[in-house]
Amino acid sequence: MQSVDTLRSRIRGTVLEAGGKGYEQSRQVYNAMIDRKPQVIVQCADVADVIAAVHFARETGLRVSIRGGGHNVAGLAVCDNGLVIDLSRMRHLRVDREHNTVRVGGGCVWGDVDHATHAFGLAVPSGFISTTGVAGLTLGGGLGHLTRKYGLTIDNLLEADVVLADGAFRVANKRENTDLFWALRGGGGNFGVVTSFLFQAHPVHTVTGGPMFWELDQAGDLLKWYREFIPSAPLDASCFFAFHTIPPSPHFPEAYHGKKMCALVWCCAGPQHKANSILGAVRAFRAPAFEMVGPMPYPALQSMFDPLYPPGLQWYWKADFLKEIPDEAIAQHLLHSSRLPTTLSTVHIYPINGAAHRPANSDTAWSYRDAVWAQIIAGVDPDPANRDRITAWARDYFEALHPYSAGGAYVNFLMDEGDERIRAAYRGNYDRLAAVKAKYDPDNFFNMNQNIHPKRA
Repeated sequence: MQSVDTLRSRIRGTVLEAGGKGYEQSRQVYNAMIDRKPQVIVQCADVADVIAAVHFARETGLRVSIRGGGHNVAGLAVCDNGLVIDLSRMRHLRVDREHNTVRVGGGCVWGDVDHATHAFGLAVPSGFISTTGVAGLTLGGGLGHLTRKYGLTIDNLLEADVVLADGAFRVANKRENTDLFWALRGGGGNFGVVTSFLFQAHPVHTVTGGPMFWELDQAGDLLKWYREFIPSAPLDASCFFAFHTIPPSPHFPEAYHGKKMCALVWCCAGPQHKANSILGAVRAFRAPAFEMVGPMPYPALQSMFDPLYPPGLQWYWKADFLKEIPDEAIAQHLLHSSRLPTTLSTVHIYPINGAAHRPANSDTAWSYRDAVWAQIIAGVDPDPANRDRITAWARDYFEALHPYSAGGAYVNFLMDEGDERIRAAYRGNYDRLAAVKAKYDPDNFFNMNQNIHPKRA
């Protein structure tokens, strides 16, 4: 095997080995349940470093994982005994105000993008936490506060620069490598290392947002209100439903610390008077126990929950797409949400209709344009001793709710759940994805992901 010194001679960035300075910190990912030890980590400075890392891995037979923001709870950014292609230093950004686009490096997190675009009164539809990596969220689809108004993140992806499994560099868009561009929009990290993204941005500056909280005994009525509201709500308005335990933080009223409650987390991107009208309707339906809703810069909403969920917590989650929320499902929610096992454990039901429904299921790799919600059940805690407890709760909750689901789940919300769940995430698009995989990565070189196996159509 070629020595790591050979690799260093080809790399402008930094090459880390076990036992060396910076290695331990660099191998850690967002989910502290994941404890993998790669042989070498390549912190790439540029595209040339990515190409060199791919060639070295092929020459040495090392398994490869790709690290962008490193936020994925399945921990797919790191692999045991292999080579990590770490893009975290590739955080370049450029906003084109003439065309309202932004070029984003593969190592950026969404807080980087929000900061850069906000100065121009723009935003790219992304997620709900600013520390999430751009690459992982985008390649899986991209759900967030602006989904109903402007679509999924992939609906706003104009172009991607990609290093393929043979080290070749390609540009994928609607004119070049169109099959690859189709697959990248929801197919995850199966097809190459995306070193930069070009996004369409939209006019978003100040939004009316934040959470409203209700006592848990109001959850049933509130969920029924929510399931009726979302399908017909104005596209400027979005909110997700949540079960939470109020943390002992000065940001929350002391009287509610430690209390299990339900919530709606709002983002109204239209004029404030319209937001006030929408919010007035839910306040009239059931007055919240307390709320933290008001006008704020969009990046402030995106980063509002960052302090609650820093890197290094224990995470286990289960997920499903939903087309409806029947009374039977609500009954199961009420039962299992009353058993939230730890303060940070939570359940979110995200809306994915509106603009996200305009493309057909086959227009991108994302295959659930007919779903209305994405549901996530997340067991979270800082203490490794609670690992089994939060895992068992999430699994039990999921098993009770899964019969009322659309069958598959958002690929970014999958843990290590096997081929059947991956196929269910892509449904009728799976065979086409497998054919694109066979064209661009016939040896399944990129397999540290929610893996799509290469197969000729």
